[in-house]
Amino acid sequence: MVTGNDVFAFLNTLAPLHYQMDFDNSGFLVGDRSAEVRRILVALDITDSVITEAEATRADLIVSHHPLIFHKLSGVCADDPTGHKVMRLIRSGISAICMHTNLDIAEGGVNDALMAALGADVNDILEPTGTGEDGARLGCGRIGYLQQEMPLEAFLQLVTERLHVNGVRYVSGGKPVHHIAVCGGSGGSMLELAHEAGCDTLVTADVKYDRFLTAQELGINLIDADHFCTENVVVPKLAEALQSHFPDVAVTVSALKQTVKFYAAR
Repeated sequence: MVTGNDVFAFLNTLAPLHYQMDFDNSGFLVGDRSAEVRRILVALDITDSVITEAEATRADLIVSHHPLIFHKLSGVCADDPTGHKVMRLIRSGISAICMHTNLDIAEGGVNDALMAALGADVNDILEPTGTGEDGARLGCGRIGYLQQEMPLEAFLQLVTERLHVNGVRYVSGGKPVHHIAVCGGSGGSMLELAHEAGCDTLVTADVKYDRFLTAQELGINLIDADHFCTENVVVPKLAEALQSHFPDVAVTVSALKQTVKFYAAR
């Protein structure tokens, strides 16, 4: 029998919980650790629609990237969005494990999956955060190279296709794309690190206006390819790892899609 604790222990071998940043709240957040797990739904977020999906597929556990409970709860009430979801999960007998910044940092996690999706080889970390038990450097974001240089316009097309994003925000630094940096999710603050590393392009999300101005002044291409789309690339990888390790458990990837839409003026 596979339990929630078994799944949590395995996930900790992929992305150890102590890798998470101080502000984070990753871990086994809802449910009974000792309960049997026969079906797992893997998603980027635990939204109401994802809980409905879990109920429909009779999942015992949702494994997500973003924490369901991010700030300290003073109560669990139906009129609070987070409390409402916690109550739904408990009523349906569904547990929740969330692996957030530890999965961003871990080898094979969000940022490695993002580089792989873009067809780039990783050769460094963008923002070092520490050292692992084996002495390896840990950190957020990745730096690497595309197999061949390409014009920015061609790379923008590649980004939209590979990340399944319905539009991007960007500024041109006046350079072709070859030496790239990535940070899944909110990584605009890493712009200077990418520039100092000699990168011609940074792919991230949630970019503020001033970051685009700075990128243009520094002469580096800056692409905002949506928070969901730059991180959701890890979900099928995580599902594949879980299915391989627990062959008797049915693992499903959520049908959750990009929330933000881009409207282009005609």
